[in-house]
Amino acid sequence: MRLIQGKWAARRQGWLIGWVLITLLMPIQSFAEVFQGRVVSISDGDTFTLLAAGNKQIRVRLAEIDCPESKQPYGQRAKQELSSLIFGKTVQVEEEDKDRYGRTVGRVLVEGQNVNKEMLRRGAAWVYLKYLKDQSLIPLEAEAKRQQKGLWRLPESQRIPPWEWRHPNPDKARSTPSQQGRRDNHCGQKTICRQMTS
Repeated sequence: MRLIQGKWAARRQGWLIGWVLITLLMPIQSFAEVFQGRVVSISDGDTFTLLAAGNKQIRVRLAEIDCPESKQPYGQRAKQELSSLIFGKTVQVEEEDKDRYGRTVGRVLVEGQNVNKEMLRRGAAWVYLKYLKDQSLIPLEAEAKRQQKGLWRLPESQRIPPWEWRHPNPDKARSTPSQQGRRDNHCGQKTICRQMTS
């Protein structure tokens, strides 16, 4: 009898360990919240607001891509591209995270099309390497670049990734801000903040 109980306990322990391992190894994405709503406004090329159930407004940031900022070259065009894809339509959002601004960060689908990927195909965004999980995005950016779609038609001096444009590195040799596509703050030849007095 003790032998049977010992085998049963070992088997039960094995099942328990197996279940724990399977649970831990399951993709985190399977636990992500999925919701839908109608897009009611576009903030920029990678952020929009949708109206979800109960008239709840939710700000959504497209995951794993980064579009030019509104005042950057191609920034307004990226916003137009996103608008042409989703404005006024019902979209499905697969939430991945919340960002520091409280926005839902996720993958967005409209009529079966992955909007994050489509923005890359159109050359309206960069892959945001800092937050990249889906490696299939990299070839989409590369192909848009090869075909010179969207922002890839701009002169190289104007193709500054948004994460660099938002936080320029003062140690890099830079041209004047207006040549970089930055706001023209009447800075003359000053290229870094500590040189500016206003």
